[in-house]
Amino acid sequence: MSTHASPPGEFILEVHNISLSFKGVNAISDLSFHVRRGEICALIGPNGAGKSSLLNVLNGVYRPDSGEVVFESEHFRRIHPLEAARRGVGRTFQNNALFKKMSVIDNVQTGLSRHMRSAFFEQALGLPRARREARAFREQAESVLEFLELQAYRDVEVGSLAYGLQKRVELGRALIAGPGLLLLDEPMAGMNADEKREMSRFITDVNRDLGTTVVLIEHDMGVVMGLSGHVVVLDYGRKVGDGTPAEVQANPDVIAAYLGTVH
Repeated sequence: MSTHASPPGEFILEVHNISLSFKGVNAISDLSFHVRRGEICALIGPNGAGKSSLLNVLNGVYRPDSGEVVFESEHFRRIHPLEAARRGVGRTFQNNALFKKMSVIDNVQTGLSRHMRSAFFEQALGLPRARREARAFREQAESVLEFLELQAYRDVEVGSLAYGLQKRVELGRALIAGPGLLLLDEPMAGMNADEKREMSRFITDVNRDLGTTVVLIEHDMGVVMGLSGHVVVLDYGRKVGDGTPAEVQANPDVIAAYLGTVH
């Protein structure tokens, strides 16, 4: 897997005055924030605050009504999901989007489908370039399984795995292409305390060992405060807090947004 160690302090992602609405209802309103290269940034806020919509803007699923995203110093009004993946944006989803009947290693390998260079007919005929590419993809998948401690489940059908392991497979699929920026949409939703601890450890490893910048949505404040160095708080699509976990916890607007549920 490739790493993305770069000069500290540089912004990998800038969000400038992004607004997004659906049928006249604002999902995101004039939102701006920056993410430094190499950090873990948590997006928090009550349900319906616009967090998943924001991730969909960042990886090109939605086109904002106004504003722009700057990724790796390039300005985008909209980036298409395929282009985002090729430029180094990885993504997981709230609900596991895995192929339940396929093995763990085959699921992880699907994360490279957008990076395939050989044509379909080359693959069908087993031509040399297609064979080389298949071998390289398999080696990358093995490396991801090793990193995420999934080797024991390599050939197991994903649908038969415990939920926490399935979420780890999805993380592997997002990681296999070596993204510089990893967007995680509630990677710990539905997990018990042990599974959350384990997933937190892997996210920390991804950030520290691979140099991957992480932006994640998470509702568990204990997880957020233990994992991230930067927290952005949304409420009804507006930013109400932006800073370190300690700064955000002490912010009266944040406390009001959560109606006293931030401890």
